[in-house]
Amino acid sequence: MPKRKQSPRKTSIKKRRGLRKKRAANRSWWRRGGLLSLIGILCVVGYVLYLDFQVRNQFEGKRWRLPARMFARPLELYAEKHITPESLIDELKLLRYRRRARIDEPGEYRYQGNSVVLYTRGFPFADGDEPARIIRIRFANNRIKQLHDQSSANELSLLRLEPVPIAHIYPSHNEDRLLVQLDDVPPLLIWALLTIEDRNFYDHRGLDLFAILRAALANIKAGKTVQGGSTITQQLVKNLFLSNTRTLGRKLNEAIMALLLEFHYSKDEILESYINEVYLGQKGQRAIHGFGLASQFYFERRLKELKPEQIVLLAAIIKGPSYYEPRKHPRRAQRRRNLILAMLAEHGHLEAEEITKLSARPLGVSKRAPSGITPFPAFVQFIRQQLTEDYRNEDLSSDGLVIFTTLDPLIQIKSETAIVGQLARLEKQHKLKHQLLQGAAVVTDIENGEVLALVGGRKPRFDGYNRALSARRPVGSLIKPAIYLAALSQPQDYNLTTRLDDAPLSIRLPTDKVWSPQNYDRQNHGRVMLRDALVYSYNVS
Repeated sequence: MPKRKQSPRKTSIKKRRGLRKKRAANRSWWRRGGLLSLIGILCVVGYVLYLDFQVRNQFEGKRWRLPARMFARPLELYAEKHITPESLIDELKLLRYRRRARIDEPGEYRYQGNSVVLYTRGFPFADGDEPARIIRIRFANNRIKQLHDQSSANELSLLRLEPVPIAHIYPSHNEDRLLVQLDDVPPLLIWALLTIEDRNFYDHRGLDLFAILRAALANIKAGKTVQGGSTITQQLVKNLFLSNTRTLGRKLNEAIMALLLEFHYSKDEILESYINEVYLGQKGQRAIHGFGLASQFYFERRLKELKPEQIVLLAAIIKGPSYYEPRKHPRRAQRRRNLILAMLAEHGHLEAEEITKLSARPLGVSKRAPSGITPFPAFVQFIRQQLTEDYRNEDLSSDGLVIFTTLDPLIQIKSETAIVGQLARLEKQHKLKHQLLQGAAVVTDIENGEVLALVGGRKPRFDGYNRALSARRPVGSLIKPAIYLAALSQPQDYNLTTRLDDAPLSIRLPTDKVWSPQNYDRQNHGRVMLRDALVYSYNVS
């Protein structure tokens, strides 16, 4: 049969229905696409808000877990104080003062004749700041006769030296840092940082696209990574918030968080945080962070006491604290330092003739890095026992507490020497095996009972069993002075000539046993004066 032709009208209806379905499908696709886009935008916004919370919470709160710092007593100097020039110099050596023929900087002293002239560093004590100043101390008959402030030409009634640091209580990750404010940072260090790390720091908003492009071209040309394009803000973000893994996701987080950091905080706040955060070295498990601590770690001087070539060396180390470690690799460190000196001259921060002079100077680092381990572990154990009564361990290792103790470092060292020397003499005298005997000591102030020194054993630097705190022994004759003092505090009943009966004595104990004390010589001495009973340490009287 011949096919029946569809009418034009039916064909037209079918076409219109098809168009409507197609349009409906398109509208449905756009709706689904729009919904997915909206969800995606909300996810991105939510993630950015999450990162924003992290940035503000960490940056505005406690940015770092700061170790507690423990100090000895500050040495107080005043007229008529009994102290020898040699003892004062011993204290200055503990404080890392340097002896000089001419005094120009804080932390230096000169000893000549009966006078010591020193340039103090100053210290922020709880009751007020002790300023840095040049003081002449004149001695006579092992006493201070005069304290003269050469800065103001006035006589001083009291001078407090900064206390000797004796211990740090580190957080679990062993990061150590000493916070500094931007106002206390030498301008040369800031110029050096901006020159080598981020020249456009005060012009960009967290990301430097030109620096990124420049680094990319340099790396492509070299066929390897030879240059980075991260800003100081990005480096701070990585150190504060992120891990060191090199992934696209981490770099994206770094960029977003850098923009957020710049949005919320000023350039000076960011730069100050970077100066306190940057990693600058390692000593065992102790990580050195920030220029405040690095200054003491490499030069045993405060940041504001450093010379220009030393400041630039610290900036040079940033690129590779291990590779440019100045004690292990002095030539590398010096080449890197001199390169940065030349860059500073190129950008107008130093004069060309000054570069020649500074480049020829030695690195100036101390021979040995300060260990960060307490030299007086027995005393520190004693203090920590007391601190745990009022503070949590987390507070001690993260809140940056400054702890002042009663330790007299000079008496401590003399006590250690006495213990070690006396034990050796006893072994030799009695022909005992070397290192057989042990000893301990606690030295207190007779006026107020403060503990001035504590020795826990024959090896004073051993941070282990502390015999002064943990050993349990019969009290023996040590209790006698306290008993006699209790008697003498009742003058109506006892005095030094009061007669005591040193006759045989027997006491029945609660266990029904009989205790009969005896004197060391196995003799009884009848009626004896209280004074003699104490002097000869009689047990029965």
